[in-house]
Amino acid sequence: MDTIQKLELLGGDTRFEVQSAAEKACPDYLDLPAKTQGLKDSLSTVIRGDGKRMTVLKTLLSSYCARNCFYCPWRRGRDLPRVQFTPEEMASAFMQMHQKRLVEGLFLSSGIHGRASTTQDRLIATADLLRHKHGYRGYIHLKIMPGVDRASVEASMRLADRVSINLEAPNPARLERLAPEKNLFEQLMPALYWADEINQQRRAEGKRAVSTTTQFVVGAAGESDREIITTVAQLAREARLSRAYFSAFHPVPHTPLDGLLPEDPRREHRLYQSDFLLRQYAFAADELVFDASGNLPRAMDPKLLYALRHPERFPLEINRAPREALLRVPGIGPRSVERILQMRQRGRLQDLRDLKGVGLAAQRATPFLLFNGRRPHMQLSLF
Repeated sequence: MDTIQKLELLGGDTRFEVQSAAEKACPDYLDLPAKTQGLKDSLSTVIRGDGKRMTVLKTLLSSYCARNCFYCPWRRGRDLPRVQFTPEEMASAFMQMHQKRLVEGLFLSSGIHGRASTTQDRLIATADLLRHKHGYRGYIHLKIMPGVDRASVEASMRLADRVSINLEAPNPARLERLAPEKNLFEQLMPALYWADEINQQRRAEGKRAVSTTTQFVVGAAGESDREIITTVAQLAREARLSRAYFSAFHPVPHTPLDGLLPEDPRREHRLYQSDFLLRQYAFAADELVFDASGNLPRAMDPKLLYALRHPERFPLEINRAPREALLRVPGIGPRSVERILQMRQRGRLQDLRDLKGVGLAAQRATPFLLFNGRRPHMQLSLF
């Protein structure tokens, strides 16, 4: 079986590994040669921090796995074709695709073939070949295998721009229902705390910090949104987690969870919105509004719901409100807030016309603002 055929076999199920909230399938603008059309399922486009798009090869080093995670397409005992690459094969295949301008970056994960530490060594060896043999300086995202030691995490971070370990569930009781062979506090969470310690040392040495992320399977273990958000907030506070990703559960045929219904994608969307409020809008987890079941209401944006639940805090006087208060106004984002603060230094804002070009969503923000003690009149044509 050649390299293209191996990647084609792995491609379809790599959708379960999420690397970006804005991740999409193989971009339409990418014109793949006829021989490589089957690779489309292995390519995705992500939005970088600077807003630019990047096409990434997202694949596995091996689809053999010794673990029996109930939700996973590669779980032990599931009848499907299995393939694996040597580090040399994967590095060479990626560089060929990179040189042909089919991909810009690599997201490499793996099933646990043998011991977790041995599997991590193969991932590290692949990245080392790319960096030191092939001279590749672009984006590499390496998955951290459950249960590896600190030295393996550190070795991965020396080579990668991003590392991640999938918690899958917010606490041990929920993880037991998804992956009974994994231990949250012994095999998974330590890697995120080690990564933070390693990043602190890197910063002290004048080196760039490596992004750290995790992923949750949403809707397969009976967990509430409050449980997920509480864990995300804890990791952001204690381990400086860069991002959390959420994957709405979709049952995989011939797995123990095959009979469950797929999760509503709106739930995944509300979790992403709430995570943004925590990371970019200085919200605390206990400021979010949950229903009686501990879930985020799916019918309304969580920021708008917060504003409606706190009439004592709105409307805000736009000429006096501090940054943290403006960030809680629906329709106003961090960049808009900074522009408003800059404009206030030049003079008082009189009405909505003064905010032309600021970038806020005027229709959403207007009910929650005052201009010199007066409510503004909507003039949608200005925005």
